[in-house]
Amino acid sequence: MLQSFMTAFGLKNSVADDGTDGFASRRLHPRRGCDQCVGFLDGKAHPVLDWSPGGLRVFADPRPLQVGQEMEIELKFHLREQLVNVKHIAKVVRKSSESVSFQFMPVSNDIRRIFQTVIDDFNAREFAGSQA
Repeated sequence: MLQSFMTAFGLKNSVADDGTDGFASRRLHPRRGCDQCVGFLDGKAHPVLDWSPGGLRVFADPRPLQVGQEMEIELKFHLREQLVNVKHIAKVVRKSSESVSFQFMPVSNDIRRIFQTVIDDFNAREFAGSQA
């Protein structure tokens, strides 16, 4: 019976035709909580809880922000040999008592390359650490 309710609300299928458990992720990119990153909203620094090339979640007071609101976000990543800045427009998609989630507006190829550089830098550090 519970299975019927979950299926009716689109939460889970018992077993999909492809043999998986039927869960479908709405995320295009996995969350990354491992990179050294700070986000700036209205010029104020906020710790980034996690990010992906599709958006981010910051530790912030959600009260002055509205779901659907668009604003400029600046991310600063600390890589091994450089500091990388990314400025882009993002939309508030979720709020909780201590965090706000943003979805990036469509990103340019240049920003995609920067995000990939951040991911590659992390992977290189992890590999180097595993070899020590």
